[in-house]
Amino acid sequence: MKEGSTEAPIRHPIDWQNPEFYDLDKLDEEIRRVFDICHTCRRCFNLCDSFPRLFDLIDASPTEELDSVKSEDFVPVVEACTLCDMCFMTKCPYVPPHEFNIDFPHLMLRYRAATAKRDGHFPFVPAQLGQTDRNGKLAAPVAGLANWGSSRSNKLTRPLLESVAGIDARAELPKFYGKTFTMRAKAQDRTGEATPKDAPAKGRKAALFATCFVNYNNPQVGEAARKVLAHNGVETVVAYPGCCGMPFLEQGNLAKVAEQAEKVARDMCEWIDKGYDIITLTASCGLMFKFEWPLVLPDNEHVQKLSRATYDIDEYVVDIAKKEGLAPGMKPVEGGVTAHLACHARAQNMGPKSAEMMRLIPGIQVDVVERCSGHGGTFGVMKETFETAMKVGKPAARNVAKTGNRYLTSDCPLAGKHLVQEIEELGEPQRPQMQHPIEIMARSWGLID
Repeated sequence: MKEGSTEAPIRHPIDWQNPEFYDLDKLDEEIRRVFDICHTCRRCFNLCDSFPRLFDLIDASPTEELDSVKSEDFVPVVEACTLCDMCFMTKCPYVPPHEFNIDFPHLMLRYRAATAKRDGHFPFVPAQLGQTDRNGKLAAPVAGLANWGSSRSNKLTRPLLESVAGIDARAELPKFYGKTFTMRAKAQDRTGEATPKDAPAKGRKAALFATCFVNYNNPQVGEAARKVLAHNGVETVVAYPGCCGMPFLEQGNLAKVAEQAEKVARDMCEWIDKGYDIITLTASCGLMFKFEWPLVLPDNEHVQKLSRATYDIDEYVVDIAKKEGLAPGMKPVEGGVTAHLACHARAQNMGPKSAEMMRLIPGIQVDVVERCSGHGGTFGVMKETFETAMKVGKPAARNVAKTGNRYLTSDCPLAGKHLVQEIEELGEPQRPQMQHPIEIMARSWGLID
């Protein structure tokens, strides 16, 4: 038996259509096997709150071993997992192909799926928050009213929202826009945007997957991406058949993830067949397209094809830089940038592409922070987990604040928003301006103000 693994990690397909996947006795047996290995290793103690909870639980038991821990006491350990994948990708020496075959995040996923099947439902509020397309479509026509009601400064609506829906009144919530990214893209397509005749990447074509967050909550990111790509000669279209399903994955609703994967992959493959590359604008969607969907639907031809054709936006710009070179005329972005490497970007195993991309700007100061922001989707806004999310993200926030840079970037806009709030609560006199890395690139060419 090997002590640890020096081989590249691999992941097995998620066996969610097998009835044994939901067998609670078999699940408990597997949880105890994995937890016992984690308990003897403890390498992941500082990644998130799941592992300290597990180790404290075992240390406080009568025998100080797993055999005297009750199975019902595992619930807080599972609840603290945000499926960031960092234990699997960066810490655990026992992931496959090691014979211990440890995949902690997907075990937590299985637990949530199995307990929801036992209970006959998924948690109500997270399930409703996960309906991002429905929520975005409802909020867009009344964006001003929705943003007023969700503002942290609103002492009338936020306490009510906390008591009714369990959304912590202190949590910063994303804003909605009346004109979504897809609406703006259609208007732009009617007027057209010419690319320079001598642009280096002339001939490339890319379909931008709008993502639910960029579409409804941050359309400026999508507009910046189109401007940067057009400036470098890339013909772009905007496509958005629906959400990638990451909010459903967090809940363990694998049937809903599969439903979204089948629908979205089928539609996106039409663009691949026309010669377009696929670009995702947020890290979570890239992770779903490239890695999670192929594990949920390993035999689906469209899913596998989409996985091979997908680039993260930063990854794509770096690819242009390496193969064709970037358009001239970039100027330094004053004030410096702190690049937060979001967990779902790191889990894509592509390297620190946002930092690599921004360092192509002449004279720019780029500092990197790799610690987790603590946000984790609904984990960062729900009453029962908000405090833990803030605790987990505090080291990253301190590191960001230390740099003193003008801008903070993250491939996960929710992570960036969470870190800015963390810095505010730390009492730092100066808070950075949150940007997506592609906005920094657009600014360097003078494409946005």
